[in-house]
Amino acid sequence: MKKIRLQIICKHCFFVLIYFFSRLAFHRKSFFGLYFLTLALSGCADIWNNPYPSPDSGKNILYSAFAERPKHLDPVQSYSSNEIQFTAQIYQPPLQYHFLKRPLVLIPQTVSNMPTVRYFDNNDTPLPTDAADTQIAYSIYEISIRPGILYQPHPAFARDEQNELLYHALTAQDIQRIDKISDFEHSGTRELVADDYIYQIKRLAHPSLHSPIFGLMADYITGLREYADILKEQAKTQSGNSFLDLRNFPLSGVEQIDSHTYRIRIQGKYPQFIYWLTMAFFAPVPWEADHFFSQPGMAEKNFTLDWYPVGTGPYMLTENNPNRIMVLERNPNFQGEFYPDEGMPEDVTKGLLQDAGEPLPFIDKIVYSREKESIPYWNKFLQGYYDASSIGSDSFDQAVQITGQGEATITEEMEAQGIRLETAVAPSTYYMGFNMLDPVVGGRTSEEKASARKLRQAISIAINYEEYLSIFANGRGIAAQSPIPPGIEGYHEGEAGINPVVYEWHNGEARRKSISQAKVLLAEAGYPGGISRKTGKPLVLYYDVTARSADDRSVLDWMRKQFRKIDIQLVVRSTDYNRFQDKIRKGNAQIFEWGWNADYPDPENFLFLLYGPQGKVGNSGENAANYDNAEFNRLFEQMKNMEHGPQRINIIDRMINILREDAPWLWGYHPKEFALFHAWYKNVKPNRMSYNLIKYYRIDPELRDQKRNEWNKPVLWPTGIATALLIFILLPAWVAYRRKQQQSATHQTA
Repeated sequence: MKKIRLQIICKHCFFVLIYFFSRLAFHRKSFFGLYFLTLALSGCADIWNNPYPSPDSGKNILYSAFAERPKHLDPVQSYSSNEIQFTAQIYQPPLQYHFLKRPLVLIPQTVSNMPTVRYFDNNDTPLPTDAADTQIAYSIYEISIRPGILYQPHPAFARDEQNELLYHALTAQDIQRIDKISDFEHSGTRELVADDYIYQIKRLAHPSLHSPIFGLMADYITGLREYADILKEQAKTQSGNSFLDLRNFPLSGVEQIDSHTYRIRIQGKYPQFIYWLTMAFFAPVPWEADHFFSQPGMAEKNFTLDWYPVGTGPYMLTENNPNRIMVLERNPNFQGEFYPDEGMPEDVTKGLLQDAGEPLPFIDKIVYSREKESIPYWNKFLQGYYDASSIGSDSFDQAVQITGQGEATITEEMEAQGIRLETAVAPSTYYMGFNMLDPVVGGRTSEEKASARKLRQAISIAINYEEYLSIFANGRGIAAQSPIPPGIEGYHEGEAGINPVVYEWHNGEARRKSISQAKVLLAEAGYPGGISRKTGKPLVLYYDVTARSADDRSVLDWMRKQFRKIDIQLVVRSTDYNRFQDKIRKGNAQIFEWGWNADYPDPENFLFLLYGPQGKVGNSGENAANYDNAEFNRLFEQMKNMEHGPQRINIIDRMINILREDAPWLWGYHPKEFALFHAWYKNVKPNRMSYNLIKYYRIDPELRDQKRNEWNKPVLWPTGIATALLIFILLPAWVAYRRKQQQSATHQTA
């Protein structure tokens, strides 16, 4: 596929040409003047297809796009990736991931040092760090933040000469005259304090905010569930959306030690809690902002934290028009953070340490334009109007070529433009699940369970996910060997990491077992040739999926073909998402498709999806397969609270072996993400666990302008030829018309 660029004369030249066309009928020399003008204008170098204001040329601005408008920008509710791309630049949780180091390493963001963790028994007696989990009644995380961190300028902090908050007693009429936050004449700031973090933790329990992590955190943060009940009762006594001041209601699980230090009390031992401290759920929210936006009339004008976030991060949201454009600009109060001065050995050769020690951020402004369709987005990227781009299936062959060794590289055409390809396996897994409560694929008696296990193993061999990735995903993914994706503790490369139930190690690579081996397992399961020994009827299985478009029919046809390879008939049952969720919740599905994106880089975040007490049916947990193996459950409970190390990995390996043998999932695949970056886009290193990365990026606006001019220079010579042809066609008619006018004038004179 060839690149298509919009090349057109500049708007000034266009209007000049229109003017001369309008003069054709009035002056005999206009034809010739127009012709020579057209030729002269062919050298015009202005760009007309630039979608951005001309004064922004050469400025330190990053241009990006979004497809779906973000629903929540309030950190207590925001959980989707299309929202986090904004909130992660604005809010600052206590911790973050190191930009360059791999495997991922936690480092301070607003804290002066990494949080300390202490353990206590039921008598409040301190315990050693290696104390048995059964001894630990609760854990205390002590967090100290750096002094001097300031919030972005905002009217919520503005004060008058008497040091009173200026905009905290507004009437509905006052607000009616305001259209956007920048319309407030005054703004202010203040220092970040420990109480701001405590205030946000309390907001997790707010009755009207419905935080998606409240249920989980209520199991760990002491008193949070009871705190929610207190707030519900208090809310009943208040009118409408009036301000519920959480400062007036203490939460037993959090405690301020001093203005810059606070503690969080966790029930038992929960080492994974440290990862939650990298998420916006635990970022600071100042009470002033909460009160400011709670005033009557604010919500009606979209003046809420969901629309106008208030943070201490490197950027602040200055324009929010989610149907067209969203703009982040540098927070003038941000300081004290620097580009890392160490990384991985390969980072030096890739130029990722050239900015070592430089103050962050590098980019002044980020402009996000809404692009609902992929083709306009792709063309604008090729024209240089977007600095980076994902790769859709319709543009994959234009951008990427696969080598004989199966490696993805950039095409020569893209390389000639200076575009580079970055790839990363996402910390995600997509799988096909078996409902273990179903009598056919799960079994009820011990005999049925043994038969169902063989059946699941046979299907696991038959469904070729390598083929699926090649046909439907342009090879963007790797076939999974277990629930754990690459980069997570417990994942193993090479022969040590293959699933021996499905693969054999042959000539240095994993090779899927043969269909004949799958048919042997099917016969051992009681279905020789796909016929049940008990009933004499063909084996029919049911595959529940969400409603599909016509374009997805080929995927479902492919899936039926996979089952037919071992003589199993597959019936696809397609429903809408709500109905699908209801079937999963009630255990009425037999085979289904699902996926999971990691919240944090720990195997517990994947293995809990198969933990018995997390079953969907009965417990409303995340174990959609309703898998329940006593030994796996015992090992999970032992592993989940252990510190990282060889002993933990050994237990994880034992758990994985149990899962492979039982095969409650077809392990599916881990998606591989491809992204393209222009030559002027610097300091890019993929990290799918961290989103606050824009502060590290650098743009070379001069190189960008140079390339834009090269790639979008207007081509006018076709217009000159067309104009000359038009003159040639119309000239005889014009001469005849002028001759007739002259004859008429001569006749009248005579």
